[in-house]
Amino acid sequence: MSIMHPIPSAHALALGRLAIVVTIVCWAIYVVTTVLRELVENNDFDLRLTLELVSYLLVVTFLTFSALMYLMARQGALYRFRDHRRVPRAELDRHFDGGYDRLITVLVPSYIEEPSVVRQTLWSAALQEFPNLRIVLLIDDPPHPTDPERIASLEASRALPGEIEAALREPRERFVEAAERCNARHEAGEPVTQSDVAELADHYRWAAEWLEGMAAAEPALDHTDDFFIERVLGGLASDLRLTELALRGAVDQGGAPESDRMRQLHNRLVWIFSAELTSFERKGYRSLSHEANKAMNINAYISLIGKDWTIEQTADGAVLREAAPGEQVDLSVPESEYLLTLDADSMLLRDYCVRLVEYLEQPGHERVAVTQTPYSSFRGAPTRIGRIAGASTDLQHIQHQGMSYYGATFWVGANAIIRTRALQDIATTEEVGGFPITTYIQDRTVIEDTESSIDIGAHNWTLLNYPERLSYSATPPDFGSLIVQRRRWANGGLLIFPKLLEQISERRRVRERVLLREVLLRTNYMTSIAWSSFGLLFLLAYPYDSRLLSAWVFLAAVPYFWCMGADLRASGHRFTDIFRIYGFNLVLLAVNLAGVLKSVQQAMTGEKIPFARTPKVRDRTAAPAIYVLVPWLIVGFSAFTFWRDIQAENWGNAAFALFNATLCLWAIVTYIGVWNSIVDFVLGVIDWLFVPPRAPKRPKNVTYPAGPVNWEAILYHGDRRLGPTRRAEKLERRRRAGRR
Repeated sequence: MSIMHPIPSAHALALGRLAIVVTIVCWAIYVVTTVLRELVENNDFDLRLTLELVSYLLVVTFLTFSALMYLMARQGALYRFRDHRRVPRAELDRHFDGGYDRLITVLVPSYIEEPSVVRQTLWSAALQEFPNLRIVLLIDDPPHPTDPERIASLEASRALPGEIEAALREPRERFVEAAERCNARHEAGEPVTQSDVAELADHYRWAAEWLEGMAAAEPALDHTDDFFIERVLGGLASDLRLTELALRGAVDQGGAPESDRMRQLHNRLVWIFSAELTSFERKGYRSLSHEANKAMNINAYISLIGKDWTIEQTADGAVLREAAPGEQVDLSVPESEYLLTLDADSMLLRDYCVRLVEYLEQPGHERVAVTQTPYSSFRGAPTRIGRIAGASTDLQHIQHQGMSYYGATFWVGANAIIRTRALQDIATTEEVGGFPITTYIQDRTVIEDTESSIDIGAHNWTLLNYPERLSYSATPPDFGSLIVQRRRWANGGLLIFPKLLEQISERRRVRERVLLREVLLRTNYMTSIAWSSFGLLFLLAYPYDSRLLSAWVFLAAVPYFWCMGADLRASGHRFTDIFRIYGFNLVLLAVNLAGVLKSVQQAMTGEKIPFARTPKVRDRTAAPAIYVLVPWLIVGFSAFTFWRDIQAENWGNAAFALFNATLCLWAIVTYIGVWNSIVDFVLGVIDWLFVPPRAPKRPKNVTYPAGPVNWEAILYHGDRRLGPTRRAEKLERRRRAGRR
């Protein structure tokens, strides 16, 4: 896909507005011609029919509302694509010219990732055209593995920053030397000569050839490798070739750029190949949080920014303490104006940083805390389920762009540039185990980016999406890994929704204008998975009276599916993928319901749901038995409903049941696989039947062991027998989660 979205025509904008109107009108006609008519004609008050009528109306209304929000966000995206004008390259270079000294720190959280995947992510960040760039790989693997494969993988990940820095050394030194010569001539007031321009063109050719040589040496094993070679390395090389062409043209025509422009073009080469890379492992320090989630991995490092630290060795492990003046400094973390969070399976295109930071520094954007380009999917996934998951991701990209038009932006955690000051405004600190733990990105739910969006808004900050495609991320390649991702996405929206209502109430209290469209879009984003899943479950499971069906319900859904098909086609997919996505959602019905119920469970118990990372491996991930069984039950029950409705001559319900059975069966065969579903179900049953032996209980009377005394541990901890029990620790975690 191209970086720039195509500018929509006036015809497309008019059809988008018409789709919204048609949806509302058809729903209203259905209410009048079917619902109100049945209520009026129900003279004998049939209780069952009345209850069916109310429940069916609620289901239809909620589903129509979600469709309407899709159309509204889509229309906002079209307006943004129409109005967006790309900042010229020279204006970007001028913005960062003149000793620009603001630092951006790229944080790449990594947990047991394949080093080859992390390597491509780090390279896409290292080649960003930004004056001051620092990249930190936040390795969250267990620091002392015993498995030889894990040991080798961890060592390879630790070595990545040094390897990339070493690879960048030769081009960086070449271009720094050339830039210094250019700056010296500029300061001496010497005019730009034809030989100066030709020399600069040679440098751009050398840089392009260096990138092309690296691309030629890269192994192309899958579609992400192809993207890295063609779009990250090849795209940057092509851009440099274009600049070389312009410089050669200037020489041929006897012209030359101005002295300031020559200096900027030299500096651009220096920026591309200059980056400081390092790694950090929070689990090596007892004074940092070890909570098993991405948010706390990032929080641990952010809490160190702008300070010098000394490492103190204790009996419990290394502890970081802020260094006093004159004290030895073991770890220095520089102050950073901006933070870029980047998932380990994502990649950035060449000018992500310069364009988004320039966007943040424009007048009127002083209170924008987060900007991003919501990620798109890598092209050419090897599995059908990976491709259809990518199609749904590309639809979400358009939705998020449109939500920015109405001031309803949400942070999408795969990549984003954040003002450090905004995170400091929402930070909370508590003492855990004698050490202060600062939380910037809340980990109360597993969708920490969504909750942080609400927290940022509560402190008078805003969020904006940049209307281009500059970031891409991997989609799960199989049903098992997709379950982990989508169950996490479905979990947490209901918990955060009350916080949104509180924020809206507070904004109204201070007489701040709150647009209804913003409230509706945010409400749909956070809660639609719940009502859509339960609504679809009701439609599948309950045999509604045929009198409640109407062609107007079908017509109200037509604009939604038609516009979705148009968006899919514009994103490089097929129009008919609307049916594949419907089947995709049917097989994920149980997954979404499980995520919603987990939110209800957390609300009732106050206990945090463990963060489950999406597996990013080349092998297939087994799916839990229940999630491969439910799609088959949907097929079986829909087939039974079809037969029953045929016997009762309930043609509308029969057609709906046949439609669901066909698409769900097709989705099972295509996305899960018949044999894979059998294997996963059998493995799940075996795992459920197998009960591991319990560990022997500790003796009640504890005696001190004979032999050498670990005096350092005793002096550091005291008597561990008097410490909190497991039950007390569990209650303490619940209390902390509830307070957050």
